[in-house]
Amino acid sequence: MDNYYTLLGVSQNATAQDIKKAFRERAKRLHPDIAGDNAVEGMRRLLAAYEILSDRDRRFEYDRAYSRFNRTYHFDYRSFLKEQGNDPASKAKLVFFELLHMEEDTALSIWEEQGGLDFPMEKYIDREDWMDCVYIMAEELARRDRYYEAFCLLLRLIREERRLPYFRHFAEDIENFLKEIVRLRLRPSVEPGTYVECLQMLLDLGFDSSYEARILRSMAEALIRMGELGTANKVLKEALKRDPGLPNTMQLKRKLNIKGSYDTA
Repeated sequence: MDNYYTLLGVSQNATAQDIKKAFRERAKRLHPDIAGDNAVEGMRRLLAAYEILSDRDRRFEYDRAYSRFNRTYHFDYRSFLKEQGNDPASKAKLVFFELLHMEEDTALSIWEEQGGLDFPMEKYIDREDWMDCVYIMAEELARRDRYYEAFCLLLRLIREERRLPYFRHFAEDIENFLKEIVRLRLRPSVEPGTYVECLQMLLDLGFDSSYEARILRSMAEALIRMGELGTANKVLKEALKRDPGLPNTMQLKRKLNIKGSYDTA
């Protein structure tokens, strides 16, 4: 049964150099002239394994989740879960199981059948399993350009992590992942109104004043595109309260007729 280590052909004790060497060797075999039509999917899976195992923190999280799952079950767990019919707890566990064994298409198909973002997996699996599952799923959704769903999952994950830490030192990487999606990917993939709603949810998480100002600036830009100039005016003023020196606001101020500096005084 595949996991990231078996896919690369290395042991769980492999060094970073071992992993890099194994990746290069297997990537050569996936050249289109050799692997044919299977090259694209094979390379995608290989890259996913390499990205995880070559990053110390992500490798630690993967090892923790995988070893916990494997330690619990020593029989054909997949078949057992499938035999449970439409039991939501079994479906939630099967989603996590398939993700850990690199059957992402199957995992996402089950998740979608159960309602996708509306499927309350946290009710049916252990908190730690749910958090690991959500992170792995968010990564996979982002790889497939499904940025809105990835955003929503990461938002829930960070909210829960702040309530009761689990990832701890890795939490900063998760927040950076969310910020990267917002900065580079989210706006073109959703309607303007949905984008504004996402920014408001992000703002509600709470960040330092500088980052909150940037969120509000993006929100004001979106509101201008929607023709909601009055609301955009208020939002940009809130941004400038948080960071009076916020860059890239000159044109926005002109469009919204905001003159001079704007601070908390």
